[in-house]
Amino acid sequence: MKEKNIKQLITDNIVIVVLILLVVGFSIGNPTFLKTANVINLFGQMCLNAILATGLTYVIILGGIDISVGSSMAITGILAAQVVLAMNMQATPVIMLIQILVGLVGGALIGLFIGWLVAYRGLVPMICTLALMQAFRGLAYIISGGGPVYGLPNGFSVLGAGRLIQTESFKTGIIPVIVLFTIAVVFIFHIILTKTVFGRHVFAVGSNPSVAHMCGINTKMVTLKCHMICGITAGLAGIVAASKVNNGHPATGDGYEMFAIAATVLGGTSLAGGSGSVARAMFGCAIIAVINNGMTLMEISAYWQKVVIGAIIILAVMLDMAQKGKEE
Repeated sequence: MKEKNIKQLITDNIVIVVLILLVVGFSIGNPTFLKTANVINLFGQMCLNAILATGLTYVIILGGIDISVGSSMAITGILAAQVVLAMNMQATPVIMLIQILVGLVGGALIGLFIGWLVAYRGLVPMICTLALMQAFRGLAYIISGGGPVYGLPNGFSVLGAGRLIQTESFKTGIIPVIVLFTIAVVFIFHIILTKTVFGRHVFAVGSNPSVAHMCGINTKMVTLKCHMICGITAGLAGIVAASKVNNGHPATGDGYEMFAIAATVLGGTSLAGGSGSVARAMFGCAIIAVINNGMTLMEISAYWQKVVIGAIIILAVMLDMAQKGKEE
């Protein structure tokens, strides 16, 4: 009985077990992996994926998908850069406020449009967001003039590249601002999903839309709001990505949607809908960041990293299908 409980515990927390094994393995393979500077760098590398995965969790719990988030990042990053340039602001707090507002408003409008197409026009999420991934990327190049928006004030880079608490060993600072910002975003949307009526409606719609509708839940509005949340997180990821490199680039976020989907599914969010967790998606983000960071330290080709991530997505889907089969 005790052995069964242990096996069940491991099965239920397989993503944490895998993360621990990866950390141990890469630590043995390269002692630099667990050094303070690399650990701080590792957390910074997780952030963009963590913000994207947070919003995608809502959409995937519904049984949907959004593969346009990478292109949405590019648009909001460019818009934030253009607004800051146009307003000619120099005060860092004001610049950060403008960035966040552009991310929130721009992302919400993008999500509103996608949500309207999916919920009220009946478009299949995969096809809809595949088409919009291309359209948004093209739009990013159009509004940027085909190149990066540069010449931004130093304050623009604080959100993505700034650090707090300078020490003798870390003269530029220990704690990345991006990490604190990511924690705040993840915490807010985790609370919304787990502690509000809307969060319960999301799970209900994802489990069985027909039953949810008969219970009086406005399923179309829930779908619309979930896509808006996904758009908002893509927008915030976009302004952070632009801040990291201190420019708005139309190629920003290219391919990021696959990492975010992989992290979400690895965290236990079912592609069939009805179950998932923002908090557990963070373990998925950690696994991907650890793999990328560890393989880079061990000088393994970036091409192989893509192969590994692709294999992880397939394994995660297979595990999800196996779990669904057991439940049935």
